[in-house]
Amino acid sequence: MIGAVIGDTVGSVYEFNNIKTTDFLLFSRGSNYTDDSVMTFAVADWLLSDKEHTPQKLINNLVWFANEFPCPMGGYGGSFHNWLLNPKTVYEEVMMEDGSTKRFMREVREPYNSWGNGSAMRTSAVGWMFDTLEETERVAEIQAAVTHNHPEGIKGAQATSAAIFMARNGKTKDDIRRYIERRFGYDLSRTCDEIRPGYSFDVSCQGTVPQALAAFFESTDFESCIRLGISLGGDSDTLCCIAGGIAEAYYKEIPEWIVGEMWKRLPYEFEKILVDLNRNSFYREVGYIPQMTRNDMAKDSPSRKRTGRTTIIGKIIDKMIHCGK
Repeated sequence: MIGAVIGDTVGSVYEFNNIKTTDFLLFSRGSNYTDDSVMTFAVADWLLSDKEHTPQKLINNLVWFANEFPCPMGGYGGSFHNWLLNPKTVYEEVMMEDGSTKRFMREVREPYNSWGNGSAMRTSAVGWMFDTLEETERVAEIQAAVTHNHPEGIKGAQATSAAIFMARNGKTKDDIRRYIERRFGYDLSRTCDEIRPGYSFDVSCQGTVPQALAAFFESTDFESCIRLGISLGGDSDTLCCIAGGIAEAYYKEIPEWIVGEMWKRLPYEFEKILVDLNRNSFYREVGYIPQMTRNDMAKDSPSRKRTGRTTIIGKIIDKMIHCGK
């Protein structure tokens, strides 16, 4: 999953400043994770903490992570931002033990029929969690549909998750290409050289996922995939977030210096999720994720109070609801 976060971070400085070349500095002083990574970690945390994979708990996670980790680069799309900040208010009559009824207010966030690439950018952890392709695609749909319930939004998340699942299970690039074309109807025949000249900023799944796959298909290793993705232009951070997640699953190798550059940019909570994912999913197949966070390595810094993830999320969500945020 760190491959997706690396792709996002490398692309962060090129999202609105496209460069049509593979010759560029991979990390600059301004490179940092964006909303793509924040939501990627929110989904990963949901997968780890909610074994039933319930939509409401995912919604809680997306809201909590968006409020807790203001992204240092980029920002959320307008529709998703509105979904975060403006839930619907629903009033419910509840029968009490004494036979009386009381009226309670509840906040509800409903999907908004989006076909945007946000559903595909945040799904990489889904591809590492399950032992069947069917279950992978089923949960990818749940993950997408809480916001992106348009068929194209669901398709983009499922195609990305399926590609990661197949890649980590040793399928060839031709296998992956044929399956994605047949199952999801994407045209994956175009090369990067054919895409690059006329490609521009596109926030749709159908205008991002095939291009990310093209970068992966033509790559020779993880780094070349990211460089090819950036060279296409478009929504660079999201495109490379998708491509990087797939490339990581296929090559199962990322240079140590690249992992190190990314690791030092992550907050403790994100490190912890990666370590947990490495211990509790098929993500253990990769060998470059540190087994301990930097804080754990520092022998449990006394300045940090550790609290269970579910308890923290529950308290903050409760606070957000009562404050009307």
